[in-house]
Amino acid sequence: MTRILLHYVLPLLLPTLAYLTWVWYYRQRAKATGGDPPEITKGGLFWSLIAGIVLLIVGLIALAVFTGADPGAGGYQSPRLEDGRIMPPKFK
Repeated sequence: MTRILLHYVLPLLLPTLAYLTWVWYYRQRAKATGGDPPEITKGGLFWSLIAGIVLLIVGLIALAVFTGADPGAGGYQSPRLEDGRIMPPKFK
């Protein structure tokens, strides 16, 4: 569950949360100074979604390139029967 959260959900939500935080901050600042508060726009949400997708793709590519074992480095042991019990598969 944590892997799904860190690799898929978080990169998609971070730019949107940053945008919404920016809008909230500048609305509070505009109220204090009497200026025009910024609005949440479709364009801002669209570009934050695009930024999230780019972060997701870059993160998944980095995960694939920099982690894992080399091909052929480990041996797969299939499920087997030992002493009447089925032993699950594993990598050596």
